[in-house]
Amino acid sequence: MTDGATNSGQDDAPLATSKHGDPAGETGGRMRDTVGDQITSRAVTINRPRTELYAYWRDFANLAMFMENVERIDVKDATTSHWVVAAPAGKTVEWDAVVTEDEPGSLIAWESAPGADVPNSGRIEFVEAQGGRGTVVTATILYDPPAGVVGKIVAKLFQREPAIQARRDLRRFKQLMETGEISTNAMNPAQAAAKEA
Repeated sequence: MTDGATNSGQDDAPLATSKHGDPAGETGGRMRDTVGDQITSRAVTINRPRTELYAYWRDFANLAMFMENVERIDVKDATTSHWVVAAPAGKTVEWDAVVTEDEPGSLIAWESAPGADVPNSGRIEFVEAQGGRGTVVTATILYDPPAGVVGKIVAKLFQREPAIQARRDLRRFKQLMETGEISTNAMNPAQAAAKEA
């Protein structure tokens, strides 16, 4: 898995690792509506057709199946959904997300509606991988962490920081789409019973 969203104006580094200026501000060419000043970008190659991956992702109710900290997503209409996400210290954060760009089979972009607990925006891109190796899925997310820098540090400590979660969630999406399940180190009920005996 690699960083994505190449910084084409300055160098070939992903935007999230840009050494030039403000990477969140440099997304303007690829992200029409940007909310947030922290940026994270991750990519993964999945051995499935891009239209299939896009269709699964576009049904936002599916995302809670593999996004570890998403408690639920309530789809309000074709462009608006309400997200409830686990946060540090047993708290949750909520927001409405509005689709700002939708190119079937290629990309989905969004931004949070005003009043979000965590203002955010981003895009998911689906591009055919070279050599018929499936699809490169790239997630680029901009966000404002609650409580600023302190909130970002606390989120990292509790493994709830968006950069950490983006990497994990894309890995889980890959597993689900390629194998039909998400591997876990949790014991199944039979293993747990055997261990207690």
